[in-house]
Amino acid sequence: MKKLLMASAAAALMAGTAHAEDVKLGILLGFTGPLESLSPDMAAGAELAIKQVSDSGKFLDGNTVSAVQGDTGCIDAGLAVASAERLITSDGVKGIIGGMCSGETGAVLQNAAIPNGVVMISPSATSPALSTVEDEGLFFRTSPSDARQGKIMADILSDRGIEEVAVTYTNNDYGKGLADSFQAAFEEAGGTVTLNAAHEDGKADYSAEVGALASAGGEVLVVAGYVDQGGKGIINGALDSGAFDTFMFPDGMVSETLESDFGTAIDGSFGQHPSASGDGPAKFAELGEEAGFDPTGAFAPEAYDAAALILLAMQAAGSSDAAAYKDKVMDVANAPGEKILPGELGKALDILKDGGDIDYVGASDVELIGGGESAGNYREIEIKDGKIGTVGYR
Repeated sequence: MKKLLMASAAAALMAGTAHAEDVKLGILLGFTGPLESLSPDMAAGAELAIKQVSDSGKFLDGNTVSAVQGDTGCIDAGLAVASAERLITSDGVKGIIGGMCSGETGAVLQNAAIPNGVVMISPSATSPALSTVEDEGLFFRTSPSDARQGKIMADILSDRGIEEVAVTYTNNDYGKGLADSFQAAFEEAGGTVTLNAAHEDGKADYSAEVGALASAGGEVLVVAGYVDQGGKGIINGALDSGAFDTFMFPDGMVSETLESDFGTAIDGSFGQHPSASGDGPAKFAELGEEAGFDPTGAFAPEAYDAAALILLAMQAAGSSDAAAYKDKVMDVANAPGEKILPGELGKALDILKDGGDIDYVGASDVELIGGGESAGNYREIEIKDGKIGTVGYR
């Protein structure tokens, strides 16, 4: 009898092990390209959430979770779509954290995610145009639309008493969407945009663009670009010529690259990027430092939250099939339910398994509105003594 019981137990263990599977999530970011300096911390944030869920042993009756990375080049739609197709068809991912930049995110959504029925949650694609895409309920984002960022920028400038600015933007969906949104909000508040002009990434010389901006004038130059590409070139040109010495940096420009490449030369410059204050962000800061990455890096909290939302939605649906869990993303992100902070994903999995409700707060104070849009909070920053410091939150 004892041998029979042992054999039965072994058979049950083997059956349970055979049933468990490894659920793969794709992390689709610009590991090369104009925002490559932001990608490592973003990927680390997403991987932290994945590890916490997998290590808990509570996900979908003991399934594990692993990450597979794909590169978009940030602004390379062809590379982005090819990487997404590889993640979906070859690697078999059940959801995608990404894309990173707005243009390639739209391309992946239309050409890979929708045709294959795969959920995407972008931590950083902010173009207002993505708000109106017919996405079949598959697309969400944990960073707010630039329609909101434009208003935040106008408020920051008004609070600083700045009435005239020049604007340069990277010539793509992200840059133009943000520049137009900002100009409308700033002019509505009584400000003047002396020139709103595009620049191309990848140029060796931006003297012509800087000359036009200098001729138009302005108290501050707003650089709606990429910190590892044309945005940096514009700043170099402006500083070298003496055209501007004070800049406003939107989210695509907020990186340690500003400190390492410009230091005190841009003291007094300021800007903003999606971020929040409170218990959730504070806890994420602790966890990120323990894990060895910068938790205050732009979009790192949003990447953690994107991964967490996908996995919690799967748990709520009892399935990793996007057709089943896509309708649960909004449910786990918002009230009612028990509030869930970073590091509490195991608790959330238990609550959902028992049929309870959660209100995922996460690392960026998540609140999804409309068709999966982030309501959005921003960290206002200023450069002082060559370092990026926090002014406050909006």
